[in-house]
Formats: sequence, C-alpha cells, structure tokens
Amino acid sequence: MAETTLQIAGRHYDIRCRDGDEPHLAQLANLIEEKARVAQRSTPGLTEVRTLLFSALFLADELTDLRKAEAGRQEKLSLEADDDQAAQAVEQLAGRIEKLRETLAAAAAAA
Repeated sequence: MAETTLQIAGRHYDIRCRDGDEPHLAQLANLIEEKARVAQRSTPGLTEVRTLLFSALFLADELTDLRKAEAGRQEKLSLEADDDQAAQAVEQLAGRIEKLRETLAAAAAAA
C-alpha cells in the first residue's frame, strides 16, 4: 500500500491507496480542488463541509450532463443501425420487385 497527501479546499488529506494509484488520485484531487475554488469564489465564507458539498454537486452535475450526452450518442448509434437495416430491407424489396417486373414482362411478351 502506498500513501499520498491530497490538498483539497486548503486542507491536506493523507490517503492510502494501491501502489501506482498516486498520480490518478492527485488528478482527481485537482478536479475537486478546482470545483472547490469555484464554490469559494461564488459564495465567499463557505465552511469546509459546504465547500466540499458544492464541489461534489458541481462534479455530479457535470457527470449527469456527460451521461445524458452518452445516452444521446448511444441512441443515435442505435437509430443509425436501424437505418442500415431499413436500407437493406428496401434493397431486398427492390430486388424482388425487379424480378417480379421481369417475370411479368416475359409473360406479357409470350402472350
């Protein structure tokens, strides 16, 4: 187990983590610190707990937006797949119609 110290909202937190996870935790702490600074600038005088609360809310809001965007992207991909299937079905029908036309034209010519 490794130990690292993260600084968030002006406080230091000693954290134990798996070996090698320190850079990732530092990156996460930087994201939280960034949101904490936004909270402190927009509402001066916040307590530490409320600063962390607002930081979490800001991050949750961003996560929700990303999830909605991903769901929209997945829906679009699904619709595009449906479009491909529909196009294939139309092509098959066109082929059947063409064969039917040829059969009818041959029958008319024979008569």
